[in-house]
Amino acid sequence: MNTGAAGYKFKSEPFRRSHAEGEIRGEAKSVLKVLDARGLSVSDEVREQILACTDEQRLDQWLVRAATADSADHLFG
Repeated sequence: MNTGAAGYKFKSEPFRRSHAEGEIRGEAKSVLKVLDARGLSVSDEVREQILACTDEQRLDQWLVRAATADSADHLFG
């Protein structure tokens, strides 16, 4: 018997939407954490742009770029 919530699928649209928004917000925060861990400064403008992004694919690209970028501005190149 599996009693964990890992595979749970939300049945209510507001919960599904909230869950998806939370995942996207978490991805944006991950981009910022990687930049911070690498010692790269992030301007308020760039921070706002990252946190405002709702495109999961774009955030995935930025997360990968954050691992090797010379600066936070290079995420958007």
